[in-house]
Order: sequence, then structure tokens, then C-alpha cells
Amino acid sequence: MNSQKSAPSRPKLVPNLSLKERNTFGFEASAELAYEITSPEHVSEVINEVLNKKLPWRVLGGGSNVILPKLLPGATLLMNIAGQEIISSDNHSVLISAGGGVNWHEFVTWTLEQNLPGLENLALIPGTVGAAPIQNIGAYGVEIGEYIESVEAFDAHSQAFTALTKEQCQLAYRDSHFKRNPNRFILTKVIFRIPKQWKARIHYADLAKQFSENPNPSPEEIFLAVCKIRTHKLPDPKLIGNAGSFFQNPIVPIEQFETLLHKYPELVSYPDAAGKRKLAAGWLIDQCGFKGQRMGNVGIYENQALVLVNHGNGTAQDILGLAKCIQEKVHDQFGVKLDIEPNIL
Repeated sequence: MNSQKSAPSRPKLVPNLSLKERNTFGFEASAELAYEITSPEHVSEVINEVLNKKLPWRVLGGGSNVILPKLLPGATLLMNIAGQEIISSDNHSVLISAGGGVNWHEFVTWTLEQNLPGLENLALIPGTVGAAPIQNIGAYGVEIGEYIESVEAFDAHSQAFTALTKEQCQLAYRDSHFKRNPNRFILTKVIFRIPKQWKARIHYADLAKQFSENPNPSPEEIFLAVCKIRTHKLPDPKLIGNAGSFFQNPIVPIEQFETLLHKYPELVSYPDAAGKRKLAAGWLIDQCGFKGQRMGNVGIYENQALVLVNHGNGTAQDILGLAKCIQEKVHDQFGVKLDIEPNIL
């Protein structure tokens, strides 16, 4: 009887693959060499190959937070590593893991099915588990960094797999060690620690309004409320191309906030670190008159000024041109710099 493990299959290679269905903006784009990554071994194999050939490369997950050019030269790794499981449990928390290619919303749904609440405020955020720590995704008062225990990744610099603790991930507002070091770490698995003691997080305005007569909602009720709110505010990428929130909420010194608040009493903002205040980018853009406006094939969503949309046949150049107009107008009127949230490949 042969007890040796069979060698993992080679990653599937598809030349000149159309990526129109793999980016939520729906831009016409193609990958010169697309590799389907379904196991960590595929990552090391492909990266070793592309580095030896000195090819450019990048990883593409759900395509929900990227702006794609018409052609991606070299290698594009399509992150499709699946699977999630409960690893361990103690009196205080539960450890769970998920593959880098797992759909984020489906993962949140699964945690609730396992009676592991905590991620419900992050429901319906598009993308994959592997992309979540890179952007440190967040919504309605919750950031994913609160629940990350560690990540497993392939380090392209050392060409070896490594594990990074939560602290080593250096998670900040829509930022991380991975985002600041592009084309180095490829996240293959994320380990989450879910506390057993749960408390509803409904202090954000939209949720507070939703539960004004129900101050103690269940995790499932919050999950459904978040889905309802996001569905109203954000267009379905299957119907109109978009990448969700296009700009980060800017963080300004408290002195600047107070000056703006004196001039604009309706200014929408949120608490942040000591001496700072987070402004609602959507409100700033709305005040500049952009909501619902159109510039050729692209525009601003009619229900949410923070969302830029592709009305059809738009390109990365079109959307970035519109973004620049918005940035300049907001800066001229408020003296505030808006940073683009999606990654520009």
C-alpha cells in the first residue's frame, strides 16, 4: 500500500482571460496569464515561476475593490482557495478559519448559522476573506481587525509561507501592513477569534434609527437590517457597475473639524482617535452637488454620493477622471483631501 501523498495538481492556466465578470465595475479587462489558485501550494508554484521569468503579477479576489486597466500583463492569480471551519473553542471565544477565496458575505452568513455572532454589521460587503484584512474592511461601527487572530500568507520576498499575528498585520482605518507592502504577501487563510460574549453594535445612525423601538435586537435582526440598508444605499453590481464606497472617510484634526462645523452646522462626522474626527466623505461630496451626476459613461449613484458607477462602457480612465474632479471640488470647498479606497491596478 502506497502511503505517499499524491502531488497537488498544477494551477489551471488560462491565457487572455476576460475579467469583465471578475470586477464589480464591469470594466472590459483581460489577464494575459490567469492562474486559478485553489490551494496554497498553487501560490508558491506560480510565484516561483513568475519571479524566475521576471513577470509582473498581482492577486485578484472578488474584484470588488479594484480598478482594472484594459490589460493586465504577466500573471494574475485568481484567489479561489475555499473552505471554512471551527478550529477550537474555550470559555471566552471560538477560533475559526477561512480560505482566502471564500466569499465574505457567505462567510458572515455561515458564522451566524454556527451561532457565532459578531460579524453581522459587516454583512453584504462584497469581496473575499483574503482581501478583508488588506483593506481592514469595516461598516456600521465595526472593523474586521477587531476579530482577526492571525493570517497565513505566502511572502514573495522570502518565497516562503509565514504566519502573521494581528499585531504584525498593523491594521488601521482602511489600511494594513499588506496594503502598504503591495505584491509581497498573498493571504491564503485568515484566522478569526469570535468572543462568546456578544453585544449588539447599533450606535451608527442608520442602525440606531432602524432599531429605535427595539434597543436589544438579535444578531440575525442586525444582519437583515444591514443587508436592507446596504441594498438601498448601494447599487447591485450585477445591474450597475460599482465598487461600493469609492473614497475613504477623511480624518482631520479636531481644530479643523470645529472650524468646519462652525461654518457647516449639518456636517456629518464620527468619533476617532484623540484630537481627531472622521468626516463623512459622502456628505462632503453631496454638498458639492455631485450626487446623481453623470460624466459620459460614468457617474455618481443617485442614492449615495460616495459610490461611483459605470453606466456601461466606462473605463478605468473615465472613473479616475471623475474621481479627480470630485477630489478637487471637495478640497476647494472644504480644504479636505479625499483618498481613493479601491486599489488601482
